[in-house]
Amino acid sequence: MKILTIIILSIIIVIIAIIVGNYYLSIQFKTEIEKLFSLSKSISNKTFSHEQLSGLPEPVQRYFKHVLREKQPYISYVRLRHNGQFKTGLKKDWIDIKGEQYYTTERPGFVWRGKTSLFTARDMYIEDKGRLTVSLFSLFKILDGKGEEYNQGELLRWLGEGVWFPTNLLPSEYLQWSPINATSARLAFKYKELSLFYTVRFNEQGEITELETKRYMSKDKLETWVGKASDYKEINGVVIPTKIEAIWRLKTEDFSYAKFNLKNIEYNRPEQY
Repeated sequence: MKILTIIILSIIIVIIAIIVGNYYLSIQFKTEIEKLFSLSKSISNKTFSHEQLSGLPEPVQRYFKHVLREKQPYISYVRLRHNGQFKTGLKKDWIDIKGEQYYTTERPGFVWRGKTSLFTARDMYIEDKGRLTVSLFSLFKILDGKGEEYNQGELLRWLGEGVWFPTNLLPSEYLQWSPINATSARLAFKYKELSLFYTVRFNEQGEITELETKRYMSKDKLETWVGKASDYKEINGVVIPTKIEAIWRLKTEDFSYAKFNLKNIEYNRPEQY
């Protein structure tokens, strides 16, 4: 009887600890979202015009004509939810994941939270700094990644996920397109001390299907990284992919580690769900 009581009390303590851990992580997430939004001024009053496409590579022109309508307002804020699957290692099994993400475009930034049955991860780029934290069972922090490789990786994530808010991929003081061939183009992005690029591939419909770059897989180790986009649909008047996949293209094999399905997306609502 005494042993049973101890077991029950231990279970109760663990449950309470998980509840408290989840609450604490939710407060952190809320604080990060508020910080992200506080760094941007307002919703842009700019609108898209086909005249902006003059001089761009042909596949890039086809892309913007396909995904944006004339006079489409520029997207300043984004919030979305997704589900999908995630892998923590090459030989690991897929696990279900649900995510929630917020972006700003005036000043590059985002905050993402992904939750599985095992861990909660928060990925972010705020105040020009990247960071990734992972907590096991919402209790034990097993990763708190910061530094130059995270600055580069998180800004690349923000840039590549611009397929979900494509006015962010229009030419600007930071962003330039250059031709490669009839089905691909180079996207260059210079911000602060970072110079990033993607080789972007398009299909016959003008949709972006792949974005390929070099990204830090670990400290001091650059590997080929590929983002795939598919199942485009018109949402909020903009044609965007509803499925994305993240892949490390290693010398030995491809390591696909994230498959996300878009469930909901809203523009220019700088507030938490």
